[in-house]
Amino acid sequence: MRHLLPILALALPSALAAQQVERIVLEGRDVAVHNLVGALRVEGGSGDRVVVEVTRKGRDGGRLTLATGEVRGRQTLRVIYPSDRITYSDMDWFGSTSFTVNADGTLDHGNDRDGGWRDRRRVEVDGRGSGLDAHADLRVLVPRGATLALHQGVGVTTIDNVEGKLSVESEAMRVRASRVRGSLALEAGSGGVEVSDVTGDLTLESGSGGATVNAVRGGAVHLEIGSGGLKGGTFDVTELVVEAGSGGVRLSGVKAGRLRVETGSGGSDVQLLAAVTDVAMEAGSGGVTLRLPENTSAAVDIEASSGSIQSDFEVRTARLERRELHGTIGSGEGKIRIESGSGTVRLVKN
Repeated sequence: MRHLLPILALALPSALAAQQVERIVLEGRDVAVHNLVGALRVEGGSGDRVVVEVTRKGRDGGRLTLATGEVRGRQTLRVIYPSDRITYSDMDWFGSTSFTVNADGTLDHGNDRDGGWRDRRRVEVDGRGSGLDAHADLRVLVPRGATLALHQGVGVTTIDNVEGKLSVESEAMRVRASRVRGSLALEAGSGGVEVSDVTGDLTLESGSGGATVNAVRGGAVHLEIGSGGLKGGTFDVTELVVEAGSGGVRLSGVKAGRLRVETGSGGSDVQLLAAVTDVAMEAGSGGVTLRLPENTSAAVDIEASSGSIQSDFEVRTARLERRELHGTIGSGEGKIRIESGSGTVRLVKN
């Protein structure tokens, strides 16, 4: 043991240094942050600059370096990892994942046109085993009205109480966003997404893990879910467009001038609270349920390849075939179009 003490004494200051919080100030109102591994928290900040607090962690945390400067027209912070294999114990439950990283340490692929793909490398992150035991936890403070692009590899991402224009890309692990004013664009590979209390435009792309979206107001909403399904409620927006591969769609309390819902499997169940203007729903399998106000007035066109068509509303029929219904509810002011590959189509009074 006497021979180990000097070694530990030398290693300890380095490990402690890696745990210290480093404060990086990014100039300009349009900035970007890139990090491969670690927790990311984004909050509203004061002043007129984006501030990033970085804590390097793990046995090899001291080997990480921070790079700043202009990248593709915006001031950018990059956390540089000197290895293609990284160990991250916080994702032990998740297994492993891999993704590509540009030579400059960025995760976006915006330099494709310049042939930047040739300089990419593949990085693997695992919850156990050998590899660089290092990650960086980031806290990003965003002043009101700023434009910020966040690129995260692996790690839980949390966004809360921010007013600005945000775009967020995450390869793996859960993303949570709440109390956002302005616009929010989220792209999540796997792990699932939770969004609530957004005022402005919302765009969401989720590969797997599903999504929950609640309380969105004022803008246009576009939601694309690969697998895991979509659920949520309380939308008061100009348009709501949903595409879901599998897992189904369940939405309540919707007010939207234009509604589009397309599902591959799992079906859909949507409740509208306001008068119908323009609604289109399509399902490969699983059926379609559309819940409408009692005073609904719309032209109706429904096609069900298999399964039945049911309506709580009196439909003045223009054409009725075995699996098709064409007619009007009330005076026919709005438009409702539904196509279903299999399963029952239902129009239900709220």
